[in-house]
Amino acid sequence: MTKKNKLYGPDIWKRDQHGLLESVSYAFNEDGSVNWRAMINPEHLYPNKEHFEMRKMPVPESIEGLEDNQLLIKLGGIKELLKLRGVKSVGYSVEESSDERSVIRCIIDFIPNYENQDSEGFGLSFSSIANATVHNTNGFAAKFLECIAENRAFVRTVRNFLGIHIVGADEIDSSKNRAPIVTPPSSSGAKDISPQGILKEKAGTDFNSFLTKLRKLYVDGKYENDPEVIKTWKDYKDIPAKECRKLLKLV
Repeated sequence: MTKKNKLYGPDIWKRDQHGLLESVSYAFNEDGSVNWRAMINPEHLYPNKEHFEMRKMPVPESIEGLEDNQLLIKLGGIKELLKLRGVKSVGYSVEESSDERSVIRCIIDFIPNYENQDSEGFGLSFSSIANATVHNTNGFAAKFLECIAENRAFVRTVRNFLGIHIVGADEIDSSKNRAPIVTPPSSSGAKDISPQGILKEKAGTDFNSFLTKLRKLYVDGKYENDPEVIKTWKDYKDIPAKECRKLLKLV
């Protein structure tokens, strides 16, 4: 992306009869549509570290020569593209929300331009959905699932509408190689709010009595797991967080 002339104030955002910014030199595809991929400022791109580590390849120090599937785009780059394209409004709706999972839909009303407008000159409304869970976020972000899901939905909506195939940095699973977080009971008597502590409180019994209940759930077909795995559990704290959440719905 290049600026045509150095302008100031409102002139920077003045659009022509095609809905394009007069202050910007656009790149175009052979079919005449805007090449939005080419409009991304390289400063907002960087190598997708996970892509290379999964293939046991060294992580490049620059983006030169990398394919789109080897890159990530920063949130700032997505916001810059949206400004270039032009937008009337950005809205969100909460599709699902709990302590473990948040699902958000982002709805963007784009201003009309020559690429897409109806017979009356109106633009288009486009939406995408995204989730954030305790399993696909890191320890800090897991406390703000709605915010993470909102950013992911926003990035996805803009990318899908403009045909950008570079994954947003906000969209990737940030929980990779992270051990489950287990909050130990506090010596001060504070409530244990870890999945293990909540399960223990809800079960209301010592662990041996809980195992008796668990065996019945298993025999009745209400709970499924490898018996050899269950045998390794000697206390509530030995039960993985994921299994605790399943059991909380059963006890």
